[in-house]
Amino acid sequence: MSQLSTITQHLRDGLDLNEADCAAAAQALTESGVEPAGKKAFLDALHAKGESVEEVTTFAKVFRKLAKDPQLSDIAPEAIDIVGTGGSGSRGYNISSVTAFIVAASGSKVLKHGNRAITSQSGSADFLSAWGIRMDTEPELLRNAIEELNFCFFFAPAFHPAFKEIMPVRKEMAAEGKRSIFNILGPLINPAKPAYQLLGVFSPSWVQPLAQALHNLGLKRGLTVCCQLPGGLNMDEFTTAGDNLISGFGSLESLQDSWNASSLGLPPTGMDQLRGGTAIENKAILEDILEGGGRSGLVDTLVLNAAAAFLILEKVDSLAEGQSLAREILLGGALRSWLDRAQAFYKATNPAE
Repeated sequence: MSQLSTITQHLRDGLDLNEADCAAAAQALTESGVEPAGKKAFLDALHAKGESVEEVTTFAKVFRKLAKDPQLSDIAPEAIDIVGTGGSGSRGYNISSVTAFIVAASGSKVLKHGNRAITSQSGSADFLSAWGIRMDTEPELLRNAIEELNFCFFFAPAFHPAFKEIMPVRKEMAAEGKRSIFNILGPLINPAKPAYQLLGVFSPSWVQPLAQALHNLGLKRGLTVCCQLPGGLNMDEFTTAGDNLISGFGSLESLQDSWNASSLGLPPTGMDQLRGGTAIENKAILEDILEGGGRSGLVDTLVLNAAAAFLILEKVDSLAEGQSLAREILLGGALRSWLDRAQAFYKATNPAE
């Protein structure tokens, strides 16, 4: 019996894995010599048992070590990632990406990690591509971007080559309607390791465990959030359409709360205000907002997410102050100016030309 098979049997017996077995299993999943059936059996058994915080933390540590290094360790201590797990099925707008733009336009550093769409029509990589933001991998190009724009993007498949050996099994499980630990791992393995994070979670049951995992990984300060919408839907963002269950980590670990639009001084909105479409459609929606139009509920939700990011970064002393700053950047011309600069920057630095 292989080591992975032995570990899988431990899971079937209902046992949590110790750190050594968990790390060995994570490593085995990346190896081409391990049969896909064995990998799938392990992931099925782990999900059936229920992933513990310690198991999630260990998996994250392994895949952080295996990631390509973007060589931005001097930037990471002051930078934030703003990201969602995805998988909520809400077909929402690219809220995290626009929030990242607002934060970068404010002068704070954003090291964003993401992928193309899996369950939505527009993932972060799709949306950024619509704005002309490239999926660069060369450290020099990434450094130029963070220095010029306070923003750079790490396209997950390019920075996590080890995932190539796991992708066929993940696709098979997805076709069967099954989740695995990899549905929650992506936001924990940003290759640049920023010290701050705002993480949207697809299920309320994962809000506190993922906050604990990020704390275990040594992040300085951040929040996890899941918005519970009427009708049983969830969104992996702050929104003004439901109750936002939050959990702090790092120096915010004492913050465990639930916020809604009314408690935050914002008008509640319906989910219809937060729906997204294709990347091109979502780009047009933001263009409309920048021209002074757009959906008021989406504007308030973008403002709320950026305010939370500003609070995490200690750029403001209160969420109310953060909302004022975010709204001014979004509607006062600063974000429009930043997007124009970003498009000009990527056009001028196109390595293909």
